[in-house]
Amino acid sequence: MLKRYASVVLALLLAACQSSTKPTTPETTQPTLTVPQGAQSVNIAADPQTVRTALVTSANERGTKVVQNSANMVVMERVMAGDNPALDQEFGPSNNGNRVIRIRVRFTGAACNTFAVQELAVINNASTALEQSFVLPGNANTQDSLNGLKSRAEQSSSCPRIG
Repeated sequence: MLKRYASVVLALLLAACQSSTKPTTPETTQPTLTVPQGAQSVNIAADPQTVRTALVTSANERGTKVVQNSANMVVMERVMAGDNPALDQEFGPSNNGNRVIRIRVRFTGAACNTFAVQELAVINNASTALEQSFVLPGNANTQDSLNGLKSRAEQSSSCPRIG
């Protein structure tokens, strides 16, 4: 089961790193997003740049490290300090490096219509040769966080709000 999670995260990260050879025209500059099992999504009444700015600003205010900040994706990590027997039992120990929660938010759209997808992972032994990644399913708390992004971005936008 854990190998399956690790391979899914690895596949997602590799897919995110691959570049496209399609010509870029106004119609192809924004990627098409899928919502993997366990991920969460939301439609936001703002352009992608406003969504990205809202994500980065919120992360900085909360002390969450932004490890990737690109046009259509922001990846953040928060170190989980101290012992956590529940996570040790579920994912094994992280005794050769930090354990972090990685939040990846991908987004695409145009003015007043951005679609955002949030994915979560636990990383054991982060930034070491022994790094292991485990996909986490979204839950009500993480959906609240995604809805907070929606609210923050829409407050910064002049677009009519989406439901």
